[in-house]
Amino acid sequence: MRGSDVDIAGLKREEFAAAERLLDAVRAVGDPRMPYADVRPVTDVKHMLETSVELYGERTAFFVKDSPGAPYREVSYRRLKEDVDALGTALVARGLKGKRVAVIGENSYQWAVSYLAVTCGTGVVVPLDRELPEEDIETLLLESGAEGALFSGKHRKMFLSIAARGRTALRVLADLSSGSDGDGALAFAGLLDEGAGLLRQGRRDFLDARAPWDELCALLFTSGTTGVAKGVMLSHRNLATGMMLPPMALNITKEDVFFSVLPLHHCYECTCGFLIPLYRGAAIAHCEGLKQMLKNLSEARPTVMLAVPLIVESLYRRVWQTARKSGKERLLRALSAASGALSRVGANVGRLFFKQIHELFGGRMRVIICGGAAIDPDVLRGIRRFGILAVQGYGLTECSPICALNPDAFVKDASAGYVLTGMEGKVHEPDTESGVGEICVKGGHVMMGYYNNPEATAEVLRDGWFYTGDLGYIDKDGYVFITGRRKNVIITKNGKNVFPEELEYKLSQLEEVAACMVWGQSGENGETAIVATIQPDEEVLARVLGEGATDEQATELLWRRVDEVNKRLPLFKMIRRIVLRRKDFDMTTGKKIKRFMEGNKGQ
Repeated sequence: MRGSDVDIAGLKREEFAAAERLLDAVRAVGDPRMPYADVRPVTDVKHMLETSVELYGERTAFFVKDSPGAPYREVSYRRLKEDVDALGTALVARGLKGKRVAVIGENSYQWAVSYLAVTCGTGVVVPLDRELPEEDIETLLLESGAEGALFSGKHRKMFLSIAARGRTALRVLADLSSGSDGDGALAFAGLLDEGAGLLRQGRRDFLDARAPWDELCALLFTSGTTGVAKGVMLSHRNLATGMMLPPMALNITKEDVFFSVLPLHHCYECTCGFLIPLYRGAAIAHCEGLKQMLKNLSEARPTVMLAVPLIVESLYRRVWQTARKSGKERLLRALSAASGALSRVGANVGRLFFKQIHELFGGRMRVIICGGAAIDPDVLRGIRRFGILAVQGYGLTECSPICALNPDAFVKDASAGYVLTGMEGKVHEPDTESGVGEICVKGGHVMMGYYNNPEATAEVLRDGWFYTGDLGYIDKDGYVFITGRRKNVIITKNGKNVFPEELEYKLSQLEEVAACMVWGQSGENGETAIVATIQPDEEVLARVLGEGATDEQATELLWRRVDEVNKRLPLFKMIRRIVLRRKDFDMTTGKKIKRFMEGNKGQ
């Protein structure tokens, strides 16, 4: 049936009607936490882009830097669509129709165009982690069966080497950073010219392509902190649902400018910091790197930023450290308290009280969305007192990625987020006392399954529910509270469960702690000791202990502070050993400490 254009057109009409019914059903509930009803139905990434161009054609889609340190220039929605059509037409002409195509590199306009060109009519996109070593990249290319790859210049040598070995199916290579062909790699600019020429000649196979929304659209490999890569299969419907529902709870408009910091191969940044902004008519400016972050913030003057706790907490800590050094800490505390009191009666005086802090974020920041791990609720409250809305969300790649999100008008800082109307959430086998069990979610955002891994799929997908592996509870208002990961639980000799995330969260609130990892160490007597490997905040150590403090002095200070935490814990949760770590932890690109690496436990 799907072979004819007529049938495909009919199928797309049915899908559009289904998307419309979903949104109508959400509106009919009248959920006060989801008041933004002006979202439109979309069936897939291509439909989103086409309708956004109709609505926002001459508005800015991207702020682009043509070279490091250059000023941002504007690229309109209409120009974006022209580039996507040109690249997609060239890729299809080179035999990649219906094929897997890898995209890898730093966040950039070229990366965005490549992703859209693949998902809007070429085949299945395979976003890869730009920090993986060559051996791992080759393994993922083999597993995905990718026949094309678009990569940034720094990966050119790697991909030419992989292709030369002949183990993969790669046959089309394109360098996103190059203006000319050579060494077996095509130039991104040349492919744009090639596709534009074919379009002028009347070639329409890319333009006319339509994919059923239950077909595979993106294949994302996720290892999290376990080291075992699984290919998450996301359909067009998954991504469409992930675009439509979150903006009903958190207002995003065409006036917004998103600041893209997190790696785009992560589903969190890809959906929430790339696809949703384009869906809502907003603009996107890519950060050149963490070292250039403050400079880029001042240049792009964004209004929305997605971040992980490490980034948010470090920026927040920097504000207070600067106030302390300048002797204005007491004043900042007084103004913060006054702002908090006034906000309770509906007055936002943050921009008036904290102009210098707003300049740190570029001067126009209004929303910071934090995800990826738990964040100190006091940090979120503190940022809101500065006049910037700071909220927490919760998601997994398998859920495209949103599972829950704090609505902008109904924030619970300790919660990972609200289960959005249009999605479902439940707790599997909750504890009779605490209500804690495994968080499960259901809806159009939940993945198709794990690629070539039916056993792993069957473990997590049951009766339409996705079993997240996260332990927690859902309160009476529908807000999710996460206590830890099921696979990370430390089980003591007497059968008690200790969630390392809970202890890490408590330790992270200590100003002396920059980062930490809690783990269980088995003893000869069968006892399991709770150990905390702690990377101290060197600035705080220098302030408290003086420059050149020894490891012994640093450990003694940390023990005093950890003992304060221990006093508030039951005996079985108490931290029994500290490992002082003066170097950075080995982290994922999502800035999560890799728990499976033994080296992260030591100094």
